[in-house]
Amino acid sequence: MPERAYDGQVCSVARTLEVVGERWTLLIVRDAFLGVRRFEDFQRSLGVARNVLSSRLQLLVEHGLLERRRYQEHPERYEYRLTASGRDLQVTLVALMEWGDRHRSEQPPRLVGHRGCGGQARAVLVCEDCGEELPPGRVESRPGPGARLSDPGPEGAAPPAGAGGRAQPSDMSPPPG
Repeated sequence: MPERAYDGQVCSVARTLEVVGERWTLLIVRDAFLGVRRFEDFQRSLGVARNVLSSRLQLLVEHGLLERRRYQEHPERYEYRLTASGRDLQVTLVALMEWGDRHRSEQPPRLVGHRGCGGQARAVLVCEDCGEELPPGRVESRPGPGARLSDPGPEGAAPPAGAGGRAQPSDMSPPPG
């Protein structure tokens, strides 16, 4: 996979895309969530070229999203299992799936549900302080502890919070009106 660099950007989205920003990579992670574990099964499910699959699996192992475990000694064969870091992508995959269901599909090809009660599951933003669900108009972006104050950030990004601690509307909030 070609090396992409986002030099000078202090951005978690850009850093994440360095690992999962290529389409086969996320589809491999999706299949791992669906229980696919072995190279031949990934290849059969995805129809991806073997060399591409091999390099993407290696990338996911190197970045700690999958772990490679031997399941057979003669001949030596391995399977791939999601790590905690890989499992952390579940909400991201569900959010991408929901977007695709709304904007790219006539009918959802797969549903995500709660094993406990059978209800439909969905990806939502929730305030960690009060528990309120946050639709797009109720979200703001502000510099975090890893921000460089000298970096103006993306065009339209909020300046650092003032003495009152309030962030200004940003690119994470839709325009007024």
